[in-house]
Amino acid sequence: MRIHLGGSSRQSLVIARGKLDAAVKGATAANASELSSQLFFAADVLSKNTSIRRAFADPARDAASKGTLVKDLFAKSLASTALEILTDVSTLRWSAAGDLVHVLEQLAIEAEASAANINNELDRVEDELFETSQLVVDNFELRKALVGTGTPEAKAALITEVLSKKASASTVRLAVALVTSLRGRSIEAAFADYLFGLANRRNRLIAVVRVASVITDAQKSRLAAAIEKQVGQPIRVNIEVEPSILGGVSVKFADELVDGSVSNRLASAGRALAGNK
Repeated sequence: MRIHLGGSSRQSLVIARGKLDAAVKGATAANASELSSQLFFAADVLSKNTSIRRAFADPARDAASKGTLVKDLFAKSLASTALEILTDVSTLRWSAAGDLVHVLEQLAIEAEASAANINNELDRVEDELFETSQLVVDNFELRKALVGTGTPEAKAALITEVLSKKASASTVRLAVALVTSLRGRSIEAAFADYLFGLANRRNRLIAVVRVASVITDAQKSRLAAAIEKQVGQPIRVNIEVEPSILGGVSVKFADELVDGSVSNRLASAGRALAGNK
């Protein structure tokens, strides 16, 4: 998150993102967007109920009791995928109970970003949300209406009316979630959090490929297709030419590194040889 997370919460965010990756792998845009909506809902429930939030973050409660609590509270309102993610997240360790809400919001933003990515609209959504943030900052009356005492329904209707004619569906959904769940933040800070979340998902969908020499467009396409098949989502391939790797290919994607370069294999052989002396 753009906000500071303590050590345990930072580690839990990494794990939670892995759960989200698995959930959106091979999903349709509609399914990813529905997951986003349900994660936003769960974050909102926890943000408004201190006792539930503390129960979820209590390290003294075992995983089984937390799982039961999740089912008791959310089984009727969440689909199985969202319920599974929430159950998994509830068993992680948190530096502060409030961090759980921030991480659920982050996952919700990234789930909608995945929906946009499936529709090949992620760059568009980032641009549109940034433009919306500038529109709100520059328009005093609009900002006043969105941060004032109006009902969430009125604020949702207003931002939808402002955006729906030109913006993508994902942008509208994110903007509605933002203006109806500021949670004490300024609207500028909320936009910064959401844009940070979109950037995080985009970065997780970029494969950095290091090769010893320039590869052809056909080779790049085959490589992208192979990675996309593994990931279950469209990805962007960035090629870095690095003669020092000698040969082979090194691929870094999200939190994983697959290093098949000659230089890495030689280094590994050297370490093995040194270990045998």
